[in-house]
Parts: sequence; structure tokens; C-alpha cells
Amino acid sequence: MTDKQPAKKKGVLARLLTGLLILIAAGLILAGGAAWLAWTWLQNEVAEEGPATEETVVLLPRGSGLIAIAQQLETAGVVSDARVFRVWVTIDGGDRDLQAGEYAIPAGASMLDIYTQLREGDTIQYFVTAPEGRTSAQIVRILTDNPVLTGEISEIPAEGTLLPETYSFHRGDSRQDILDRMRADQQALLDELWPDRAADLPIETPEEAIVLASIVEKETGVASERPLVASVFVNRLRRGIRLESDPTIIYGITQGEPLGRGIRRSELDNANNPYNTYFVDGLPPTPIANPGRDAIAAVLNPPDTDYLFFVADGTGGHAFAETYREHQRNVANWRRIERERR
Repeated sequence: MTDKQPAKKKGVLARLLTGLLILIAAGLILAGGAAWLAWTWLQNEVAEEGPATEETVVLLPRGSGLIAIAQQLETAGVVSDARVFRVWVTIDGGDRDLQAGEYAIPAGASMLDIYTQLREGDTIQYFVTAPEGRTSAQIVRILTDNPVLTGEISEIPAEGTLLPETYSFHRGDSRQDILDRMRADQQALLDELWPDRAADLPIETPEEAIVLASIVEKETGVASERPLVASVFVNRLRRGIRLESDPTIIYGITQGEPLGRGIRRSELDNANNPYNTYFVDGLPPTPIANPGRDAIAAVLNPPDTDYLFFVADGTGGHAFAETYREHQRNVANWRRIERERR
């Protein structure tokens, strides 16, 4: 009897332990099943088409945390439940990767789509254009008048130090930042083009190249003519002939603002204007505008021509001449066109 009792007790304990293990296993299975169901539901929820029926612009301020961002997205009507969005981002570990800015959320974008857009910083891009041939003061006004840019510009940059282009930016970017990019881009362009300039140019520094390019830029609005205009001025400088460029006179009078009328005889004869290239030998003291990429390239590698003169031809372009006699005929033709127009 004494031997059978311990064996009986061991059997009972074994059955209890087995039952307990079965219960634990069943609990784990149930818990795992519940977790799997919850995970599957969450995946479906964030991948489901969002509630927005049209593109919606959402501005997320700098410094916004995940809770504030999720709530703003729900308030804007682009996510159905801020809590679900927060849970997904937290599980994915991207709560510190969301970027502030202005977003255009597409119609029907899922939470997963929006999360990707915010993590990649795919914000709305704006553009501002500084046309070729504008003065630094005029470019500053263009930036100042842009309602999306922020901040003040500390000072007007030196003439000819900016590269006119179309620049992209995001809401909240500063005007000074765009101006600094223009300055840096022009320096980068000069660093690229200056080493490959043509031999025996009558200019010795990149700064002189910008002065000459600004005159080329102001003399013609026809892109295809810039190389020819550049060749005229390079040829004149090589031969010691004064540039005789009307835009330089105007700059000396108005600092680059429109004159609004023709140049007067007294202004042509004014030897006290340091920008009057009818009297100044060589280049004027500074650029007269901010030249674009093509004008700078044309000055550094002008075509090989014998042109020394050009005048308007009535089509928006110019007639070029190698001799003064030929130039006089072109001038006479232009004056006839002007009389006919009047």
C-alpha cells in the first residue's frame, strides 16, 4: 500500500501539470491569435483609402510632435482616426522622422501614403524667377513682393553678383536664403566656366567677365544673338575701340531703372557719367545688371567674327556689321523703319 500511494500522487500531479500546460498553451494561442488579428486589422486600416474626397493642403508647423500632427491630419479630414495613425507610426519607429511643412495630400490618400509623404518631406514647392538683366535692387524687390517667402533682406547685394534663374522653395523659406543661393550659384557658374574660357580674351578677371556679360545681357533680348553681341564687344576691346553702349549710359543715370524715354544728346555727351562708354575707355566701373548663364558663357567663349557694330533691325533683333560704312547703311535702314512706324 505504501508503494502504491506515492505513485498515485505522482499520476495526479502529472495530470494537473499537463492540464496547466494545456491551459497556458491555449492562452498563448488565443493571445497570439488576438495579436495577429489586431496586427492584420491595423495593416488593413492604414492601407485603406482615406476619407478626403479632394486634394487637401495641410500646413504642419515646425516643432509639431506626433500627437499634434496626427490630430491635425484628422481635423483636416485626411485621416479617419488620429490614434490609428499614431500607433502605426510609433510601431514603425518613424515618430521622429515626420517633417514639418506644407503638404498637398491627394484625394483618397491612405494613412500609409500620408506617412510616407511626411517622412520623405514631400512638401509643396513654389518658384520665384529672377529674369536675366535685372539689377540687384530689382531682384530684391521681386523677392520682397513674394508673399510665401519670409523674413527681411539685410542689404542689396553688389551689382552683378547674383545668378538670374527660376528658384524653387518651400513655404517658410526666407528671402535671404534665396538671395544667398543666387550668389552662390553665380560663383559656382564662374568656377565652372572661367577655367575653360577662350585664349587671349581682353578681360583679365571673372569680375570683368561679369561686367561685360551684363552689357551683353542688356543689349539684346534675343538669346541667339548674345554670342554675336559678345563678339562685337570683345573685338572692340581688343582693338581699343570704345564700347559705345547705350545701356551703360542709362545705368549711370538711373542705376538700372527704366529711363522711360530716349537718351538725350546732352546725356550722350556727358563725360562726367562714369558709365558713359562713349567716353570711358574699356569697361565701366561695375556691372550694369545681373547677367544670365548664356551671356556669361558668350563672353567667355565668343564666336570668331569681325563684327564691330550692330543696330536694331526692326524685327526685335539686330543687324551686325564689320565696317563703319556697312553699319551706317544699317542705321539708315533702322531710322527709315522708325519713321514708318511713327
